[in-house]
Amino acid sequence: MTSTDLNHPDTVRAFGTVRKLVIAYFGLSVLTLAAILLLRNHHSQVNPTVWSRGIAVVFSAAVTFWLTNRAAGGSRNAFRRLRFVSVVFPLAIVYIVTAQAALPLWMKIEQGACGLVLVGVAAVVNGRHLRELFAAR
Repeated sequence: MTSTDLNHPDTVRAFGTVRKLVIAYFGLSVLTLAAILLLRNHHSQVNPTVWSRGIAVVFSAAVTFWLTNRAAGGSRNAFRRLRFVSVVFPLAIVYIVTAQAALPLWMKIEQGACGLVLVGVAAVVNGRHLRELFAAR
């Protein structure tokens, strides 16, 4: 892959969109962790499941941001992993929100919002332009 491919206006626009979505995902996850800290003494709203999920989502958002930056820099492996996580994470969120009775409603709503943001990431990174750009040569 040449640097020209990475500087193509469609590529720059696509990765700009992905970055904005991933930053939103990271921002939501950090705000959720802040809410967990503020609500830590309200045991009906914050339990061990909420703590572990909140920390895991911040970590996954950071990894997704890192993969986005590496892919935008031309890493085919990072791009493949970004495509994978952008599809798998929303599916995991659906499972967790529906199967985890221990999550309070506010966190289920936040998780749903994170999932929708990641669906947007999946739509862009699985689009024709980026797939063709990173296709095996």
